[in-house]
Amino acid sequence: MCGITRNEAWRLLTEYNKDEFHLEHAEIVENTMKYFAKELGYEDEVNYWGIVGLLHDLDFEQYPNEHCIKSQEIMKERGIDERIIYSTASHGYGLTVDIKPEHEMEKVLFAVDELTGLIGAVTVMRPSKSVQDLELKSVKKKFKTKAFAAGCSREVIEQGADMLGWSLDELMQRTIEALRTFRD
Repeated sequence: MCGITRNEAWRLLTEYNKDEFHLEHAEIVENTMKYFAKELGYEDEVNYWGIVGLLHDLDFEQYPNEHCIKSQEIMKERGIDERIIYSTASHGYGLTVDIKPEHEMEKVLFAVDELTGLIGAVTVMRPSKSVQDLELKSVKKKFKTKAFAAGCSREVIEQGADMLGWSLDELMQRTIEALRTFRD
């Protein structure tokens, strides 16, 4: 359906990204997106949602100032489906591009990209270092502390929740539940 296999997407991602943190983040977003595809009734698009999640930060490591711009060029040169190009670029809406998230998948990506980073930072600070026993109140507390995981935009997370028509609590809880399906 999406014209690129997971292995091909991984090879492309690793061509432009070497940092273990960025690669892990890509896989976290990939698996979170696959979870939401199933949860929201898009079972037939699980692979597409996952590939969009995997490739969303394709250009970030090498071209941080052209994030969501350079990736479009790279993917067009590779003949990647326009839907994937649009969807991945849409998570930079209002920051580096004017490509607005329209599809529910794009809104999920916009919201969970930053949120998975925040939840990951909260998890690392916990004695268990696990998302399995993470509670919503812990994420909410750290969300309010602007200096904590300062690189994770609270404004983007809130905009993402609004785009989806979900409360911030609902977005956070559902994302915690997503992470529990594939993270210790």
